[in-house]
Amino acid sequence: MQTALCFDFGNTRLKCAVFHDNELKEAIVLSDDNVTTIEDIIHQYKPQKAILSSVINHNPQIETVLQKTTDFHKLNADSKINFTTPVGKPETIGADRLAICAAAVDLFPNQHVLAIALGSCITYNYISKFHQFLGGSISPGMYMRFKAMHEQTALLPLVKPTHNFPLVGYDTATNLQSGVILGMSKEIDGIIELYNEQYNDLQVLLTGGDMEFFTPHLRNKLIADPYLLYKGLLALSKVN
Repeated sequence: MQTALCFDFGNTRLKCAVFHDNELKEAIVLSDDNVTTIEDIIHQYKPQKAILSSVINHNPQIETVLQKTTDFHKLNADSKINFTTPVGKPETIGADRLAICAAAVDLFPNQHVLAIALGSCITYNYISKFHQFLGGSISPGMYMRFKAMHEQTALLPLVKPTHNFPLVGYDTATNLQSGVILGMSKEIDGIIELYNEQYNDLQVLLTGGDMEFFTPHLRNKLIADPYLLYKGLLALSKVN
């Protein structure tokens, strides 16, 4: 049985998934990117392979540790991928988007796929049935919207998301929660409907750390998978 570590370093969280062969066994949120943190994970799980997707300026020393102890690959513009990128400046595609597209192709081959990731930003990633990542769109994520309304006004507070808020807000906090969460939900549904009008038999995937706040409010058919990016990293680790 082969163990693989799939690291996802995003703007909000540092995470790691542990796979035994093709089965996800555990997902871990890391406290930091110190060498000792990575060494502890390696000692505990004894992986043969490791892959890193990072969109931040992480501690470069952890790459040395992973290279010494595993068959390691850092996802980048030169990585081998299981799809093509006929878009302008493919080298600027974020590592997280590469991993999500890889998962879409690996799990749903020969299908049109719209993969939506809810993180610091919302990314809409369209992959054609010919395994071409053709781009998509990016808009502000949930926490970014809450933060922007607080920082760019004099009196609006910084509020936290919740599952329990009314359509008609009864105070400032619930007004903000309703506006952001329901507003984003309608945005997501609207984008899905536009894609459905253009592409037949579209498979829609939803993932990301903020996913849980939106799934109750979305009306379009989709598959919600919080581990989609990890599965893409595992697929890419096999071809690199």
